[in-house]
Amino acid sequence: MTTIIDARVRLPQELRARPGYQVPARQAEQYDRVLDLARKLDEGTLHDLLTIMDGEGISHAVVHAESEGGESAQALNDALLALLAAHPGRLSGVGAVDLRPLWPTRAARQVAAAAASGLLGVSVQPAFFGLDIDDRALYPMYSRAEELGLVVALHTGVTYSRMHPMRHERPELLDQVACDFPDLKLIACHAGWPWVTELCAVARRHPTVYLEFGGLAPKYVARAGTGWDTLFTMMPNVLREQVLYGSDWPVMHPRRALAEWRQSGLPAPALQALFAGNAARLFGLKAGDPEGAR
Repeated sequence: MTTIIDARVRLPQELRARPGYQVPARQAEQYDRVLDLARKLDEGTLHDLLTIMDGEGISHAVVHAESEGGESAQALNDALLALLAAHPGRLSGVGAVDLRPLWPTRAARQVAAAAASGLLGVSVQPAFFGLDIDDRALYPMYSRAEELGLVVALHTGVTYSRMHPMRHERPELLDQVACDFPDLKLIACHAGWPWVTELCAVARRHPTVYLEFGGLAPKYVARAGTGWDTLFTMMPNVLREQVLYGSDWPVMHPRRALAEWRQSGLPAPALQALFAGNAARLFGLKAGDPEGAR
């Protein structure tokens, strides 16, 4: 079995500062209809995550302490750091930054604090706060992350929140950030559907941009006519080094995601890069089995 690195799992709900799924109804309702999100988040315990990792051969997971509302970034990061201290070598972390209210200097300081505490980066979701990805108020955060060598993970593409327009996350906005911060490693979480072709162009222009598939069913990525055609065609070749396996657990069960990727028709070198090689290089982790994907 190939060693797997899950580039994106969520901080278990039981460890968050506010238990339960507490966001405005208009933000949550369609997530619950489409993804059954509230139930999955509440049932996704730390024990469940570690059991899944053991069962699926996932040697390492990167836990994201992301916020889609008013939770304190400090509280989320403290919970994340306690989790990492309890499971050294098995889990790494990507921290949160406060975007409400957005004080650019505070956000930059929070990035510096994340670096000092050993986190690998920060996860931000500007659209959920009415911000474009390239909003200039976010630039001090991007600048500090670039300076300190931290990754910035950004929500891209469709959001099921009925409060926040999708236009905040268009690929050309990510392109602008990549132009302005050419050494900053950026993760386009959820890989930008429905603007997949445009996001492929952004990634092709910028080797610092990585596409991650958390919360998605790989069988649809591999199916012609679903809007993923360009990306799936490029995954074995020109974008092979810029794609990341992420489950977004507990939103997508890793067992399903891994099985569907293995059945997708991607060649073994592309699967190995997706499952472990690219994440190992991006995050400075061990790549695992050099023999390629199972």
